[in-house]
Parts: sequence; structure tokens; C-alpha cells
Amino acid sequence: MAIMACAFPPEFGEAWNRRQIIDSLLLDTVHYALIAPDGTIAPDRIDCAAGFYLSRSVLDEEELLLFAIAPEWRRRGLGHALLMQFITRTRQSGKKRLFLEMRHNNPAGVLYAAHGFRPIGLRPRYYRTLNGDRIDAITQELVIE
Repeated sequence: MAIMACAFPPEFGEAWNRRQIIDSLLLDTVHYALIAPDGTIAPDRIDCAAGFYLSRSVLDEEELLLFAIAPEWRRRGLGHALLMQFITRTRQSGKKRLFLEMRHNNPAGVLYAAHGFRPIGLRPRYYRTLNGDRIDAITQELVIE
């Protein structure tokens, strides 16, 4: 929750609350991983985590629900390492397509594109900012060979 609080800018309302996280983790189709500042995936001590992802699987597809690296640990390759672990894990589990949705002006789009995600859809005015502005959501896909 500490990473969630600092990694998602509050003006976009993207962070999930504790109840949403707990409820999602009760489902056996939901997966997560943590990354430590040294790049270790799934650290034993969550108090030393620098980032995380949360995903959900359905049949041969996986959706990346949340992906975050704490601001003080960005630009050190942790996002690339964590995203690569996500892609590798889903490939090994037999998934054929990965999806994510992000707001139009999300700087993480560069990271996703670097790993092969491509835009496939648009939800106009989907996200609402705290000041009432609306931002498009972009659906992205990665087809796993």
C-alpha cells in the first residue's frame, strides 16, 4: 500500500484502496510479484519492496491490473525487470495474450512499448481526474509467440 500511495499520482485516481487489493488477492486467478531495490523478484520482506504488479488471468489471457515502481527507485531498470518477469511468468503458464489499460498521458507507456505492447483500443474520456477533467484510456496488447 505504501508503494501504491507514492507511485500513482493522486490527481488521476488510479490507485486502488486496501479493500480492493485484499478482495482481488482472494481470487485464485489473481497473481502478483514484488521487486526489491536490488532487483530481486518476490522479496521475502514486503517492507523492502520497490515495486509490484497485480494481474488477473482468464483462459489463455492475462491482464496487468496494476504496475508500479516507487518514485525513488525509478530509472534503475526495476520496471523493465519486473515487467519482463511478468511476461515470462505468463508465457510459461501458457498464456497467449497479455493486456493492460492505461491513461493516455501515462509515462509508463514507453516501458510497455519497449516490451512489445501495442495499442488496440481506446475508451474515450474513461478516467476522471480530481478536477473533473476526462482522459482517454488506451487498451494495449502483447501477443506471446
